[in-house]
Amino acid sequence: MIARVDEIAGEERKSAATRAIRHHYDVGDDFYGLWLDPSLSYSCAMPTDAADTLDVAQQRKLRFHLEAVRADTARSILDVGCGWGAILEQASVKYGATRAVGLTLSATQTRHIRELALRGVEVRTENWMDFAPDDRFGGIISIGAFEHFARPDDTPAEKIGIYREFFSRCRTWLNSDGTLSLQTIAYANMSRSDANSFMQQEIFPDADLPTLTEIVSAADGLFEVQSVANGRLDYAWTCEQWAQRLRARREEANALVGEDVVARYERYLKMSAIGFRMNKICLLRLVLRPYAGGHFGGLPR
Repeated sequence: MIARVDEIAGEERKSAATRAIRHHYDVGDDFYGLWLDPSLSYSCAMPTDAADTLDVAQQRKLRFHLEAVRADTARSILDVGCGWGAILEQASVKYGATRAVGLTLSATQTRHIRELALRGVEVRTENWMDFAPDDRFGGIISIGAFEHFARPDDTPAEKIGIYREFFSRCRTWLNSDGTLSLQTIAYANMSRSDANSFMQQEIFPDADLPTLTEIVSAADGLFEVQSVANGRLDYAWTCEQWAQRLRARREEANALVGEDVVARYERYLKMSAIGFRMNKICLLRLVLRPYAGGHFGGLPR
C-alpha cells in the first residue's frame, strides 16, 4: 500500500513538472527567438567583459560546461533539461561526441532539436525519473532544470530526498571517471516564504528553488564537489540583456503571443534581475565527480 501511494505521488510530481515546463517553455519558439541569442540558450550566460555581447557570453557558458565534463574525451554526453539543444549541438559539432542525449519535457523543444538533424544526437521528451539508458555517459550536464525538481509544498527533507534521487541516478548513469556539471538558481539571502507569488504562480508554477546546503547534503557520499561558484551578477546581466532585447521587439512579440504574455515576461525579467543584484537569489555552478564508492568506499546510502 505504501509503495502504491509513493508511486501515485511520483506520477503526480512528474505530471506537475510537465505542466509547469510546458506552461513556460511552450509559449513558442518564435517568441523566444526574438530576445534570446542565436543558440536559444535560456539560462545564465558568462560575461567577462563590458564589451561582451549576449551571444559571446552564452557561448562562453556552453564551453564552460562542456569543458567541465571533458567533452573532447568523454565522447558521450547526457543533457538533463536540454532546452533547444545548444549543448547537444556543441557536443556533436565542436567536440565530436559520438552520442549526445537530451531530456526535455517540452514538446516544442523536442521538435526543434530533431529538426536540426545533428549527428549522434538523440532527444527525448522524458522526465529524468523515467530515464533508463542502455549505456553509461562520460559526462552529464544539467543547466536550469534542477530548479524544477522540488515543489513549493515539499518539506526540506523531501526536497533533499528528491535531489538525492537525482544525484543517485546520475551516479549510475556516469562512467566511474565521468563528471557532472550542474547550473541552478538557488535561494540566497531569502527563504521560500519570502518568494514572490507572481513568480511562483505565473512564471514557474509548482517549482521551488534549492539552497546550496540542500544540494550539498543531497550529494553527500555520492559526489565530490570539485568546484562551486556563484554567478548571480552574471544572471542579473543576462536578464537585463534579455529584457532590453524583448523591449526592442515588443511589437513583434505582442503580435506573436499577445500583450499580456509580453508584459508578464518583461515583469519577470525585471524582477529576476533585481533579485540577483540584491542577493536574494543566486546562480550556482557546481562541478561534481562521483566517489568510487559511498562513504569510505562503501555502498552509497
